[in-house]
Amino acid sequence: MPESSFTTVAVFGAGTMGHGIAQVSAMAGYDVRLYDISAESVERGLAKLRANLDKGVAREKVSPAVRDAALARVRGATTLEDAATGADLLIEAIPEKLALKHDLFGKLAAIAPDAVFGTNTSSISIARIAEAAPDASRVVGLHFFNPVHIMALLEIIHHPGTDPAVLAAVRAYGQDIGKQCIVVKDMPGFATSRLGVALGMEAIRMLEDGVASAEDIDKAMVLGYRHPVGPLKLTDMVGLDVRMHIGEYLARELGNAAFEPPALMREMVSQGKLGKKAGQGFYSW
Repeated sequence: MPESSFTTVAVFGAGTMGHGIAQVSAMAGYDVRLYDISAESVERGLAKLRANLDKGVAREKVSPAVRDAALARVRGATTLEDAATGADLLIEAIPEKLALKHDLFGKLAAIAPDAVFGTNTSSISIARIAEAAPDASRVVGLHFFNPVHIMALLEIIHHPGTDPAVLAAVRAYGQDIGKQCIVVKDMPGFATSRLGVALGMEAIRMLEDGVASAEDIDKAMVLGYRHPVGPLKLTDMVGLDVRMHIGEYLARELGNAAFEPPALMREMVSQGKLGKKAGQGFYSW
């Protein structure tokens, strides 16, 4: 497989991550289809994509010509057939549930069996996700970070059966879309989630124990360790429910209680205090 083989990218899931992946792909010159289950969801994703590009123009970081060309390369889709037919790179950005990813990849395999399948999972085993594909060698992890159009990192995860040519092709894609790529072995939590979630869970335990306020715990990491954002604010941004589920998974798969969600986190999730998306978490948004 030549490294420049991809021409059309289909993104499945038009939410926070999906519309960002569609944006950076279109800005890099790829034809893009953005899929979701309803026309309303697709339009919301496209609207956010347009707003990101308009903001870039307003800040003089994106030229009007680049914005217009990117928008012309993206179209919405509400059927899997419309999105996947003719696409050579399929990227799922759907909820972190293995059954959902298996169902999607199983359906897509019947439409575009020769495509490369990328999963934006932040923690689930790539090899397990690949079980739903007819050719596991063409499945790879593509872990993007929010907001996709700003964050420089792309974590590429390969499982034991990943074709080296596929790995080379997705690395070239990552470079095309302006990302700094790291290549990681398929282990629970990969590199980023494993470290990030461990830090986040310990910060919550410190808050539980009254060590310091949320603001001061975060300030310690921002000023003392030069983190761009503190672990509690980051948990708010990701979503307490999302991080709780990842923590449960890592605690189970790694047999490490450090990842077990603290009681405070479980209580906040049960109360609907999910972070930024809910307007309330460790901070008021």
